[in-house]
Amino acid sequence: MYKTRVQLGAVCAVLVAALPAEAMSIYRWKSRPVIVFAGSGGDKALAEQHRIFNRNRAGLADRDIVVVWVTGNDVTADLGPGPGLTAAQLRARLGATGNGFRVVLVGMDGSTKLTQSKPLSTTTLFATIDAMPMRREKLRRGS
Repeated sequence: MYKTRVQLGAVCAVLVAALPAEAMSIYRWKSRPVIVFAGSGGDKALAEQHRIFNRNRAGLADRDIVVVWVTGNDVTADLGPGPGLTAAQLRARLGATGNGFRVVLVGMDGSTKLTQSKPLSTTTLFATIDAMPMRREKLRRGS
């Protein structure tokens, strides 16, 4: 019986992880999602991240960034569509366990490019994105 429970648990973990990966594909080759996790709306790091991103919305939009806010069990999005996933699914997919603050940049190819446990400056975010091949090509073409 123990072996069956372990196997069933492993199958469930794979299914939970696979669903968000497929659902996140709405962003693939179109947008760079930045997912911001916080345990509650009162989180000081969350408030700082909101301030940072609100001051730099044009730069976010220019880099095709969709900001997904995961606060407690709520999921909302700025600058584009939401992922259509629950907070638990996003946490499982991106390894954001617990209720701590975390920021994750996902590239247009769907892979994680940057993870940070404190508010992410747009200087760091933009430098990371601007070094990516797709972004460099877009800048080279002037589009």
